[in-house]
Amino acid sequence: MIKEFKVQYEERERKLSELQPYEVALLRRTIEICAEAKARGDHPFGCLLADAEGNILMEQGNEEVTRGGDCTSHAEALLMRKASQIYDKEAMSKLTMYNCADSCAMCTGAMYWGNLGRMVYICPESKLKEVTGDDIRNPTLNLPSAVVIACGQKPMEIVGPFPELVPDFLALHEGYWDKGS
Repeated sequence: MIKEFKVQYEERERKLSELQPYEVALLRRTIEICAEAKARGDHPFGCLLADAEGNILMEQGNEEVTRGGDCTSHAEALLMRKASQIYDKEAMSKLTMYNCADSCAMCTGAMYWGNLGRMVYICPESKLKEVTGDDIRNPTLNLPSAVVIACGQKPMEIVGPFPELVPDFLALHEGYWDKGS
């Protein structure tokens, strides 16, 4: 028997003023990580892991292209793979991932299984789809990370989107994707 999930979800846009100043700087750094990934020939996505004081513990850009087309090489999944080898689940519950966009189901699953405590993101999937279109390299799921987490057994705080930074992030995507028809 398949259990039916009914999750109510409402995305609430946030203001940068709701964050600590160091958190705004960390979100801006994720945009730089995206630019670095793009400069390497990868898709322009990136994230970082920080402690409660805002100290950067790890940074990760997308590596799907440079890893020979490995579709699991999204920045968040790679970061969680590395972090889970260093930090136990107790430690992970106290850390925050700062992310360029709301995570896909695969990456959100990695965060869930790794016991990440919090994720802060800039861009909603709906805005990203406006620039990626139907490009096969980014087959967008209309499945917000908050919905994925709501179907699990444990909470994870998810904070975003932050429209004030969306144009800076999306500028890296202009002309990169084949939007299709």
